[in-house]
Amino acid sequence: MTTITVCTTCRAEANREDKTLDPDGEAFFERVQKAAQGHGISVRGAACLMGCKQGCNVAISDHGKMSYVMGRFDGTEDAAAAVVEYASHHRSQDTGIVPFREWPTGVKGHFVARIPPLDT
Repeated sequence: MTTITVCTTCRAEANREDKTLDPDGEAFFERVQKAAQGHGISVRGAACLMGCKQGCNVAISDHGKMSYVMGRFDGTEDAAAAVVEYASHHRSQDTGIVPFREWPTGVKGHFVARIPPLDT
């Protein structure tokens, strides 16, 4: 099953320096969960994906498929919807590789890494 892992401790760039504010990642996690309802995609939170300078961060993965790490999201509902839309395309591809023409505008420029599958 395609899974979106959302960093719950991330801070969006605008809030990175103010440590008195709650992390944006927790709210982004909730927004992604809400956006993913009914799409057949699992969403989980993780404390720190180690991309602090790129927050808010997510990873999209599935067994036997290419995995993707994305960052620099602002944590909004629109960003959550774009992540879920990309994950839906990832889910429909045998390899997890989504053709560029199918990328939602909201994920373009947010890719940090692509990780080949361990199990083939």
